[in-house]
Formats: sequence, structure tokens, C-alpha cells
Amino acid sequence: MLGVEYGVRKIGFLNLWAGRRRDFSAVRVTKMAWSLENSDGNVETQKATVSPAAEDYAQEAIEAIRTGKVIAVPTDTLYGFACDACSAEAVNRIYEIKGRKHTSPLAICVGDVHDIQRYAVTDHLPNGLLDCLLPGPVTLVLRRGESSILEKSLNPGLESIGVRVPDCNFIRVIARGSRSALALTSANLSGQPSSIDIKDFENLWEHCASVYDGGILPAGRAGSTVVDLTELGKYKILRPGSAKEETVAILERHSLLEDGTGD
Repeated sequence: MLGVEYGVRKIGFLNLWAGRRRDFSAVRVTKMAWSLENSDGNVETQKATVSPAAEDYAQEAIEAIRTGKVIAVPTDTLYGFACDACSAEAVNRIYEIKGRKHTSPLAICVGDVHDIQRYAVTDHLPNGLLDCLLPGPVTLVLRRGESSILEKSLNPGLESIGVRVPDCNFIRVIARGSRSALALTSANLSGQPSSIDIKDFENLWEHCASVYDGGILPAGRAGSTVVDLTELGKYKILRPGSAKEETVAILERHSLLEDGTGD
């Protein structure tokens, strides 16, 4: 959430996330200013609000999401841009910020495992599987189904959706408080390296309502492991990511078989 591409056009995806977070509860909000050159050659000063990714600042992030704004947040893998997945305007804004083609799908993030069933089909999965995989650095690709409350404008034409429940309390609190799913994608320009530090995407701060600093994320730039669970009894790793071995072990412990069929 965070440049993942599902890796397969059938599903396509964006690089999401990497790393753990540190406690920044004692850090105060700072304002950072820099100069930008206009197309007419004039230089103007713009300001971006950078706040610690701490519980004290979660409510302002929730309000930003509810009002259709885009924020930058840490996850358990990478830094990502997040917005209300049910706001077509906000989702379009994320595509504009990243310079990303609308044919490349976005993933969603929810606050808790039990929320996934509101947005995707899960009744074909073995009991206990979701709770073993999540929260964690894994993106599950599932079918949306007719009961999904996701806006049709999100990833139009695709029957599947990538879903995350990161092992990161800050973004999960935001997702819960927004009472919606968050559209989530890596905080970088499309095709550029993923971000593990807010300074990695400093050139994009101006496009966000707020940037939340969780420090340097230690898991590297591999992002989440992306696994297709759309087929009954099968799994397919679409991107190895940072947790492939652990994820495969859990899947096989629940008697799922690797889907070795071609595209």
C-alpha cells in the first residue's frame, strides 16, 4: 500500500510497506518548510506538517481521511500513502501523486482481521488461517464478491482486491476510526524505490495533508509478501516480499497447495 504491483496483470498490485515502528509519543509536531519553483520561475515557500506516528496524533489523521485527504504513514513494511478507499476523489488523488496509471490496482488496509469479510470473500478459507497470517507483512489477494461494500470505482473491472492488516498500531487505529477501508500504496513516485524513511519521499510531502514519522523502518524495501488466495484450497505467491517463508509455512500448515498453473 506502500509500489506493489500484484505482479500478474490478472490482479496487478502496488508495492506496499516495510519495517517496524518506534515509539515517538514524546516527539512534538514540527513544521518543515522548503522552496518550490513555479512554472513561471518564481519561488514560493510551502509548508508540510510532519507529526510523530503516535496515538496522540491519530485523531487528526482520522479526520483527514474522513474529509477525503491523503496522508503518509508508516506500516510494518514501508511508508505508504493512505486515503478513504470509498472516496473516488481521494483515490484519484493518490494516483496523481504517484504518477501511477489507473490500470494499476490499489490495495486496501483494514483495522482488524474480522473487517476483511466486509470487503472480500473469505468463507472458502480454512478456519484460523487469517488470524495466523494477520496482522503482519502480508497482502492477501481475495475476490471482492457481490457483498463487498467497496466502491466500484476502486480498481474497476477487477474481481479481486489486495487486503492488508499491518502489524502497526498507528495505521490500524486510523483505519478503525475512519470506519472505512484505507486505500494504501507505497509512498513514492511510480517506478521509484520504496520508502523506509520519510526523507525518501520528501519531494512528495506537499501533496499530503500530513506526514507521520515512524522513524527508519528496519525491514528493508522488499515490502509485504503478496499471496493470491482466490482459489479454493490453493495459494500463489505473487511477490516474495519480506515474509515469504513464514507465509508459505502457515499456508501449508492449513493444507493449502501451491498453485503451479500458468497465467
